[in-house]
Amino acid sequence: MAAVREPEWLKERRGDAARRAAELDVPRFKGKAGWEFTDITKLDLATFAAAAPGEGDASAADRVETLLEAPEGAHHLGQVDGRVIDGGDTPDDLLVLPLTLACETHADLVHEHLGTIVDPELNVFTALNDAGWTGGAFVYVPRGVRVEQPIVLSAISDAAGTALHRRVLIVLEEGAEAEVWEQHLSGTTDNETLLNSVVELRVGQNARLRFVGAQDMNEKSWVFGAQRAEVARDGHLDWVTAGFGSGNGKVFTETLLAGEGSHAKVTGAYAPHARQHVDFHTLQEHGAANTTSDLAFRGILADRSSAVWRGMIKVDEGAQQTDAFQECRNLLLSKKAHVDAIPGLEILANDVRCTHAAAIAQIDPEQVFYLNSRGLDDAASKRLVIEGFMAELIERFEPGPIREAMAGAIERRLSVLLD
Repeated sequence: MAAVREPEWLKERRGDAARRAAELDVPRFKGKAGWEFTDITKLDLATFAAAAPGEGDASAADRVETLLEAPEGAHHLGQVDGRVIDGGDTPDDLLVLPLTLACETHADLVHEHLGTIVDPELNVFTALNDAGWTGGAFVYVPRGVRVEQPIVLSAISDAAGTALHRRVLIVLEEGAEAEVWEQHLSGTTDNETLLNSVVELRVGQNARLRFVGAQDMNEKSWVFGAQRAEVARDGHLDWVTAGFGSGNGKVFTETLLAGEGSHAKVTGAYAPHARQHVDFHTLQEHGAANTTSDLAFRGILADRSSAVWRGMIKVDEGAQQTDAFQECRNLLLSKKAHVDAIPGLEILANDVRCTHAAAIAQIDPEQVFYLNSRGLDDAASKRLVIEGFMAELIERFEPGPIREAMAGAIERRLSVLLD
């Protein structure tokens, strides 16, 4: 991809962000609210060089095994480190572009939305992303347009010692419909890399977006993310997130129901093993009356792995008739695996219905005994119990490509955990 010229407003934004980043420290274990359970003291940001625009080994796209199997006809856009891989033609009635290119060719449109959803001062990682993102993706669906096939965005971290600051901006105008899948992968199994992702989703009035964000990075990588959506009046967001890889990190997943009658469904899955650590921080913010949200996370943990889920339902003042639910259920395959599941409520309205639940358990020996009595050995019995535990999660996906892709991804991950 040819070099692009950045508009002045973007250059100024990058400069301001770089100055902010220089003033911020890496969040310290037990020293920063929200980071009490994730120790990143071994992270030295100075050892990672930001991915250079246009630089990356394109052959990595052929080396990696995809996480989400996309159906025929899907629209693709890829990136290896700082190099964009052209995904081919897209229909004339929508935009699927590298964000760097969109800043040149559709500067006013990008300027209107970029940086308006995720707080660039959330932490040092969002500031670094604001200053140094490259490549990225911009998806724009105009008013009333319905995209029939999924849009698949792939980002591969490949070169050792590289920090990929990845930026994705998705905008659906009024009445638009689309399905966007983003997957983060590693080009090798042993190169230590850092993925620092920011995703901004804007769902317009009466628009419908399904967004799938999944990562299967290698177990030497660091993963940090700030993902936030704003849903306008009568808009609908179906958000799926999965964290199978990486060695350590933390991801914020936030939804603001900004318009009356808006709805969000968030479904998450994680499955670490060995000494992996994953951390999800979710927020369902109800900023308007008559809004609904439904969040469900499932975790399966093996060996000495650990996970954190911290969820918050926040009902703003005046957001009456809110109906919100959240749950996180975890299955431990080892006595040395550990989970912290922390649901929370912050309610500033008096006519609401908000419920939450969290559970952590090991495989029930009575279930295994029952299956043994039907002729199955222990390995087959435990696998059936685990598959049953995840089946309820898969049923949250509508029949079609997304259910097939997520079911396949979970099945392959279980094979890793149970080997």
